[in-house]
Amino acid sequence: MYDVIVVGARCAGSPLAMLLARQGHKVLVVDRATFPSDTVSTHYIHQAGLSRLKDWGILDRLVATGVPPMRHLTFSYTDIFLEGFADPIDGITEVYSPRRTVLDEILVDEARKAGAEVLEGFTVTEIVFDDGRAAGVRGRVGDGVEQVFRAPFVVGADGRNSTVATLVGAEIYRSIPAACFVYYSYFSGLDWPFQHRTGFGEQQFGAWPTHDGNHLLAVMRRRDRMREFRADIDGSFQEIFDQIVPELGADLRANGKRQENFRAMSYPDNFYRRSAGPGWALVGDAGYHKDPFTGWGITDALKYTEVLAEKLHEGLSGARPVDEAVAEYVKIRDAESNGTFELTCSIAELSLTPYYDSVFRATSLSPEYTTKFFGLIAGGISGEEFFAPSNLEKLYEEVDFPVDLRITTRP
Repeated sequence: MYDVIVVGARCAGSPLAMLLARQGHKVLVVDRATFPSDTVSTHYIHQAGLSRLKDWGILDRLVATGVPPMRHLTFSYTDIFLEGFADPIDGITEVYSPRRTVLDEILVDEARKAGAEVLEGFTVTEIVFDDGRAAGVRGRVGDGVEQVFRAPFVVGADGRNSTVATLVGAEIYRSIPAACFVYYSYFSGLDWPFQHRTGFGEQQFGAWPTHDGNHLLAVMRRRDRMREFRADIDGSFQEIFDQIVPELGADLRANGKRQENFRAMSYPDNFYRRSAGPGWALVGDAGYHKDPFTGWGITDALKYTEVLAEKLHEGLSGARPVDEAVAEYVKIRDAESNGTFELTCSIAELSLTPYYDSVFRATSLSPEYTTKFFGLIAGGISGEEFFAPSNLEKLYEEVDFPVDLRITTRP
C-alpha cells in the first residue's frame, strides 16, 4: 500500500515522486517507458524552471552532463528584432536545452534516491476505484502478469494523451485550436547562438545547442501546409531557413549534418483539462497543454509539480482534506499559467495581432524593455507587469512610438 501512485515518470512525475518521498511519503511511480529513453520535446528549460532544479539540488548534476549554456537569445517576428537576455533569476544567468535521454534519467534517479519506488515498463490499463474514489492502478509490465497497486491517491503525469485522464473521465474545459505543425532533428557542424525566428509567410524556425555538440533545429508552418511539406521534408525544412534568414540557411546547407531522423509534432489543441477529482489529480501536459512555440512545457511541469507536491503533502499529513488541498493546486495553476497560455496561443499563430505587433515593435526600440521582454520569456516578470497599460504607455513615450499605432489594452 502506497500513499501516492504517480503514472508517468518524466519531467512532472519523477519530480513529484521525489518531492513527496522527501517529505516521508511512500510513493510508487510507474511508466510504460524504460530509462534512459527519448520523447518528443523542445528540450528548453527557462530560468524559472532551472530555479526549481536548483532548489531541489539537481541543477549542478544536469550542468555536469556537459549541456551547453545559453546566455544570448535572438528573437525575430518578421521585421521586429529582439536580442539579449533576462536579468538573473535566483542567481541563474543562463538557460539549457538538455536531451530528454539525459534529463529524464536524472529525474528518475533522483526520485529513487529520495526513496520513491520506480517501476519501468509498466502500462496502466485501469484505475481502481473504491466508493467513487481513485484507489490504485491495474496494469502489467510487457506481457507479464497483471498487477494491482493501491494508494489513496493517484496522479496522472503521463502527458497530453494521458491514460489516467481518459480513465477518470477528465473533461477538457478550455480549448484553443492548434495552428501549426513542427518538424525537428539534431544537426552537427553549426556554431549558432539561440535562434527563434518567425518570418513572412507564416513560418518559423528555432535553433539551440544541446548535448554532444549538436543543435536542435525545429521548423513550424501552418497546418494547411503539412501535405506540401511532407512531399519533400528535407527540401521544405531547408527552405524555411533560406527564406527567413538566408545567411543561416547557407550555413546550414554548407556545414550542417543531420544526425537523426526528423521527428514530427502535430500537436492536439491547446487545452486545460479538469485536473482534480476524488482521489486523483493531473499534472504537467496531462492537465494543461499548450503549443511548443514558447518552450514552456518542461518549465511549467516543474513549477506546478512543486505546487501539487505541497498541496498533496498538506492533505496526506492531515493538515486539511486532501481533495480540498489538491483543488487549490488547480486554482493556482490555472491563475498563474493563464498569461503564458494566452500569449503562447496567440503568437503561435505565426502572425502577430495588431496589439502584439505594437508592443513588441516598441519593445525592440528600448534596451530596458527588451531586457524585460526576455524576463517575461524567462519567467522572471509576469505578464501582468509587462503588459500593464501604464507600463506600455511609458514605453511608447520613451521610444516616441507613432501615436496612431499605440495599443495599450489587449482586445
